[in-house]
Amino acid sequence: MPSNNQADVQRRATYVALSSLFASLFTVFSLYERRKGKTDDFTALDLAMLGLASYRTGRMVAYDKVFESQRMPFAETVPDPTGAGETVVPKGTGVRHAIGELISCPICVGTWIAAILVFGLTVLPGPTRMFLKIMSGIGLAEFINAGTEALQWNGEAARVRTGAGRRSGDWI
Repeated sequence: MPSNNQADVQRRATYVALSSLFASLFTVFSLYERRKGKTDDFTALDLAMLGLASYRTGRMVAYDKVFESQRMPFAETVPDPTGAGETVVPKGTGVRHAIGELISCPICVGTWIAAILVFGLTVLPGPTRMFLKIMSGIGLAEFINAGTEALQWNGEAARVRTGAGRRSGDWI
């Protein structure tokens, strides 16, 4: 097992490697587009779909049970310290911990997902657009569901405060 200092160096080296990979891929795809003489036909709708799809896919990778097996070598799902459910935390040290941090953070992994989707629009636009449509629809639905839950919780809390809400034995 590496010492804390070694693990920190490995973790930081992983961040540098991933950042370098991103910069390299960005350069390659930019040169590819320039060589082909492509113009940027990225629309406001594309941006909206990319945002919603990256949001939903990032949360799916970071939190959803469907990706738990893929996260397992790098992160684990544990009870949240607040008691409000569960959370995903990185495991191990060094490289393993760095990858765990990346995939247990929906914003972090969402950044990489957005980059992959933008690159996908260049290389495989048809399948990428189909994926964007599906995931952006689900992302929008997630916002609608969260809004509905917030309204429901606020309504129930207001009824309880006024004495008209749930009490033990009320509503099933």
